[in-house]
Amino acid sequence: MENDGGGSGPRPEGGRDDPPAPAPPDPLPYEGVWRFTASAVDASVPQARHAVRDLLLRQGVPLSDDLLQGLLLIVSELVTNVVRHAVLLSPTLAVEVAVGAEWVRVSVEDNHPYRPTALVADHDETGGRGLLLVREVTREAGGVCDVEHTASGGKVIWAALPLRPAQVP
Repeated sequence: MENDGGGSGPRPEGGRDDPPAPAPPDPLPYEGVWRFTASAVDASVPQARHAVRDLLLRQGVPLSDDLLQGLLLIVSELVTNVVRHAVLLSPTLAVEVAVGAEWVRVSVEDNHPYRPTALVADHDETGGRGLLLVREVTREAGGVCDVEHTASGGKVIWAALPLRPAQVP
């Protein structure tokens, strides 16, 4: 007689009569997290934008051209903010790209403790609209963005946008 531990007494959840828990789905080929660092200099702005674009295309992330352009604009604005406003306390920056099954998140981290706020820009000013632009692009795509302090005393500014595969006409 075989004894598989299935006697007549009470059983904990997940016993022999319960259906097995579904296995977590395998990650999609494009899912993952990538991080790179750069110097907080003007040349890093186009380099970061190109690196993010190349990564997303190489991984085969299913995004529309509009979403890709929005993400690249966000990366450009966030890296530019570090170069213009944080370089004295943060000579390097980190760009992170995280891609899930249904979303993509880009973030830029620096070591400057100042937490910027997106204020309404004066129409006569030629600058100061970067975070407003990031928030607007993120909002239009149906995403969210925020600024968080890091454990090291710096900050990370991130934007997460839903993936909507490009529509085939």
